[in-house]
Amino acid sequence: MMNLEISPQFLSGNPPHGVYSRSWSRINPRWPSRSRAHNRKICVYWKGETDTRKRPEFPICRCQRPDRVADLRIESTNGPSFREAGEKSSLTEEGEEDLLGAGSFSRTTQNKNKVQSLEDEAWRLLKQSVVYYCGNPIGTIAANDPSDTSVLNYDQVFIRDFIPSGVTFLLKGEYDIVRNFILHTLQLQSWEKTVDCHSPGQGLMPASFKVRSISLDGDESSSEEVLDPDFGESAIGRVAPVDSGLWWIMLLRAYGKVSGDLSVQERIDVQTGIKMILKLCLTDGFDMFPTLLVTDGSCMIDRRMGIHGHPLEIQALFYSALLCAREMLAPEDGSADLIRALNNRLIALSFHIREYYWVDMKKLNEIYRYKTEEYSYDAINKFNIYPDQISPWLMDWMPNNGGYLIGNLQPAHMDFRFFSLGNLWSVVSNLATPAQSHAILDLIDAKWADLVGDMPFKICYPALDGQEWAIITGSDPKNTPWSYHNGGSWPTLLWQLTVACIKMGRGDMAARAVEVAEQRIAQDKWPEYYDTKRGRFIGKQARFYQTWSIAGYLAAKLLLANPTAATMFVVHEDAELLNAMNNVRLTPSPRRKRGSSKPPQKTSYIV
Repeated sequence: MMNLEISPQFLSGNPPHGVYSRSWSRINPRWPSRSRAHNRKICVYWKGETDTRKRPEFPICRCQRPDRVADLRIESTNGPSFREAGEKSSLTEEGEEDLLGAGSFSRTTQNKNKVQSLEDEAWRLLKQSVVYYCGNPIGTIAANDPSDTSVLNYDQVFIRDFIPSGVTFLLKGEYDIVRNFILHTLQLQSWEKTVDCHSPGQGLMPASFKVRSISLDGDESSSEEVLDPDFGESAIGRVAPVDSGLWWIMLLRAYGKVSGDLSVQERIDVQTGIKMILKLCLTDGFDMFPTLLVTDGSCMIDRRMGIHGHPLEIQALFYSALLCAREMLAPEDGSADLIRALNNRLIALSFHIREYYWVDMKKLNEIYRYKTEEYSYDAINKFNIYPDQISPWLMDWMPNNGGYLIGNLQPAHMDFRFFSLGNLWSVVSNLATPAQSHAILDLIDAKWADLVGDMPFKICYPALDGQEWAIITGSDPKNTPWSYHNGGSWPTLLWQLTVACIKMGRGDMAARAVEVAEQRIAQDKWPEYYDTKRGRFIGKQARFYQTWSIAGYLAAKLLLANPTAATMFVVHEDAELLNAMNNVRLTPSPRRKRGSSKPPQKTSYIV
């Protein structure tokens, strides 16, 4: 790899020779950004004696953007390093610890050996999925099935897919890959991508990226590695990912909590990246609601499924990311207005979701007796919901004890489907109240056969079918009833179920779900998803050896063995914010400030 030394060009404001990256222009504004043709992150190799690509002297890629000159010569001390990509795929060949340890729930010796073998296989497969850039680990590919000839984009590193992988590596003390992932994806943040001459908002994070090796122009003796991101301009449906930046913020905080290395989140460029994401999400627009307005297919459910507008999944991730960012933002003059807007949004968003998205038997009875066409500030049916929208399946399905947050709320429309990720992350992020969080888990327990079945965990319930399916999905042949995003079962959701259960002191529920998955997930070759109402069949178009299915299982096992580690994603509101939330009250006039009757001096929250 090219040996970057401190040079007079660096100190004088000229980019070092051989490095073509927007990152240099970020450090020094005197370095202009290059054209889009060179607007890529690269690392150069020269063929010949130096082309052996042995492990570099420094584990962190030297073409990475530094905060200061000294950063170019500092070794990483964040725990064990990965081996070079060309060597045997392994993190530690000798003395590797058991993945679980002594805290695991009891089994017979035979079952313990079987489970340990399963975990060893999962760990081996996860390590084989690691992607290297400049000789250093940078992420994991979406799927790694050697028999699959139609790769499509499953050989790319997806931000949302890497989250369970990142959790697993953090829990195993492998911090370098998570640190590299955070910093390199940050460098891709402000790429100027266009679709039909239109550019998305500044601060957008890519959905995925790929490491490509290409020959340098006019020089056959050298090659370069390039990070090539996809912001949705080549994705199915051409939809930009709203959740990528939100997951990135949460992983950044988790990295600091687990590793103890807060220097990453304190970097100037990282602080700038956080602010860019927040400004993109907090931008004023035409929307009247505090929820984040998004397009269909902009999250984990990345196809047309009727979740456009204000889907619960995005609101839960948004709320969690706001709390994480609030904790990490450095106190400075430039952050004061942003933190004020962030606090206002947190209060309004929590009230809106808890009040209007929640349904249980009591709330359903209220909706069943709603009056419509109410025109006033104090209307009960504020969104003009027609009682006939309550489907017969819900009247029979809702248990007497338990409840959940509906999938979507818009004028004259309530999507009563149960969406798993949104509900689970509402528990994790405290978007749901403690009582609501327990009720969500009570509902999962009561409807175990529907939501867990033969393979955890159902992505949504129930599936769309008939004319409704044809209209909402556009007759999507992949989203047929009880398949893929339309009621399929996704093993990766195990780790999110585990975090939610541990947070509420109900880890036994997560352990039961993990035991269900262990019965067949390995013999089924770790598929992407399962079909049918109970998840009995491997998904008709599911990829095998799906990395986030493997990582989701491993993360769940590691969290059950070390429940205190779940705090990496749990953020509690501080006393001031919690007091403001508890004292929010509705008033007839929308122009009146809401808050406690005697708010703290110099503190005001407007909802």
